[in-house]
This record gives sequence, structure tokens and C-alpha cells, in this order.
Amino acid sequence: MGRSVLRVVCTVLAVAAGVLASTVNCVMESSLPDDPDALPSALGMLGWVVGVGAAVMLVWRHRRPLLVTGIALVPPLLLNGDSMAALIALAALTTRHVGWWRWSAAALVFAGTGLAVWRDAGRDAESSLAGAWMSTATSGAKLTGVVLTAVVYTAVPLVLGIVRHSLAETRRRVAEQEALRDRMARREEQARIAREMHDVLGHRLSLLSLQAGALEVTAATTPDAAQAAKTVRTTARQSLDDLRQVIGVLRGAGFADRAPGGPAEPPQPTLADIPDLVTGARQAGLAANVTILLDQASTAPAPLGTAAYRILQEALTNVLRHAPGAPAEVLVRGGPGAGLSLEVRNPLPPHPVPSPGSGTGLTGVNERISLLGGQLSAGPADERTFALRAWLPWVTPAP
Repeated sequence: MGRSVLRVVCTVLAVAAGVLASTVNCVMESSLPDDPDALPSALGMLGWVVGVGAAVMLVWRHRRPLLVTGIALVPPLLLNGDSMAALIALAALTTRHVGWWRWSAAALVFAGTGLAVWRDAGRDAESSLAGAWMSTATSGAKLTGVVLTAVVYTAVPLVLGIVRHSLAETRRRVAEQEALRDRMARREEQARIAREMHDVLGHRLSLLSLQAGALEVTAATTPDAAQAAKTVRTTARQSLDDLRQVIGVLRGAGFADRAPGGPAEPPQPTLADIPDLVTGARQAGLAANVTILLDQASTAPAPLGTAAYRILQEALTNVLRHAPGAPAEVLVRGGPGAGLSLEVRNPLPPHPVPSPGSGTGLTGVNERISLLGGQLSAGPADERTFALRAWLPWVTPAP
């Protein structure tokens, strides 16, 4: 609102200055020493009309700078008019245009201004602005004074326009950098959601596949079929709920500009959810021996808890997928200042089980750990054991 008011005020002042300059020039042009009441000549009246028209055209100097500047150059170059409107239009033109257009327009405005000052210097000292101090000068000094005056008059709007153009370019670059940062943030958020989809759905659907296979084998021979069927149904429902939550995030108005009052992002798991994760893996048939030694687990930062849960989730899923039937040793220990250590060990299968998409899970785990400044090692610990070890920094909470 303030910039709009300022622009209107500047436009009104520009038009008023152009009209006033044309009127004063017309009056001085018609003033004669022996006849102060003489009327302007036809050429003088034409110059005044065109000058006033050019002044009115200054309203559109920012939208059509080339056209307005060209019209404003007519009075000083072709008629006995003033160059005030051309000088004002030059400031708008140099703000918007660069290169050949800028310097050509500046040269023409300089020529028009020089002619206007020369004509003004040739009038009677009583009806001239420049004649008052050039009337006694020699021809060379008069020409020098006219050139210097025209240079100063032209340099002011030219420099003003260049400075405004530079400021506009700076604002544009800043806006582009902010847009680039916004796009990068959105891409990072997309990568985070992709990791969540892999970790959440991959784990649950792996459990579902294993439970379905167990159900198919044992349904006719064991009373545990009902419990297996219940586990399959529960895991399938959880997978669908997770899928709906992820789709809700992707369907929203944006990752960083979620609409106020819209559906909130589902709560992320914490360190307190690790026992439930292990329980689900055991129900899927994984023989897991778990040791958890945590100090002040409730004070763990939310990103740390989520990352630890997802890392263990991926590790247990890999054991179920690549080494079915093998037991797993899980160790979780740490505290504020000491960091959080995660270790999952399992025997290597005698015959590796092929699985599509192998390696993508560890890539996501490595990305999570890198974002938190941690360390990861995953691979055979010896000829018979595979181990995944991760360390994450645990910042001491502020007092």
C-alpha cells in the first residue's frame, strides 16, 4: 500500500513538472524585450501542446518507457520545447532497459537537453534561465557551459535509472535464491517421504508376506492358524493405514506449506516404540534376543528416536527377508552426550535369498544417519555373521 501511494505521488509530481516546464518555456519563448505582452507564435503553441502531451504521457513511463521517451523527445529536438519530460522518462527507461537501448536513449536525451539549454541561453537575460549567467560569456565558453549543463541534467536520471535497475536485479536474484532453496527443501521432503514409505510399508508388507506363507503351510495342521490369520489381518490393516497417511501427505497442498487446519502428519515413532517393533518381528517368526540399555530415554530428541526406530526396522526386515529362520541379536544402548549405538547381528544364510530392490533400504538408512551426523557400518562381521552397526549423536538437553 505504501509503495502504491509513493508511485502515485511521484507520477503526479512528474506530470506537474513536465507541464510546468513546458508552460514556462512557452512563456519565455514568446517574451520580447520591446513587447512583454506578445502572444506565443504558432510554433511556440505547438511546442507547448506537444510538451504538455508528453508530460501527461509520463503516467505510462514505466509501462511503455521507449514510447514515452520517444514522444518526450519531440519538443526539444523538433520544436522549441523543453526537455523536462524526456529527462524524467529517461530515468524509467534506464531502469527497465540495458545495453544499446539505454545508451541510445541517453544520447538522444542529452542532445535534446543541449538544444533546449542552448535556445534558453540565446534568449534575453530577463526571460532566460541560462542567459542570466551566459549572456556575457564568449561563444566557446557558452558552448562549454551548455554541454556541461546538458551532461549534468542527463546524468542525474541516467544514474538514478541504473541504480534502480541494479536494485531490481538484486531483488530478483534474492527471490530466485529463495525459490531455489524452497525447491531444494521440497525435494528433501520428498526424499524423506520416500524413505518413510520404504521403511514403513516395506517392513509391514514383509511381515505380511511371511505370515501369509506360514498360514498357507500350517492352516491345515496346527491350531496356530487362527493366530497367524489374525496377525495377517492386523498387519494388513496397519499397512493400509500407513499407506493412507503417506498418500495424505503427498496429496496435500505442499510439503512445506500444509494448509492450516488440515490433517496433521501422523506421529513419528520414538525410542519407546522399539519394544513393540521387536514384538511384531517375533510374531512374524524372528527369534530376536534384545538388550536395551538407555539412560534418560524420554529426553531423546524426536529425530533421534525416529531414526533409531527406522534403522532397527530396516535391519529386522532384512533379517526376515534375506535370512529367514535365522535368529537376531539386537543391542540398543546410549544416553545424552554419549550417543546412541545400535547393533543387529544375525547368522549368514548358507544360500542367500534373492530379493528385488536389495540395497535400497540400506541407502535410506545411510541417508538418515548422515543427516544426523552419525556413522554406519553394514556387512559381514566374520565368515558366519552379518552385522549392522550404527552410531547417532545424542545431544545433551539444555538445562
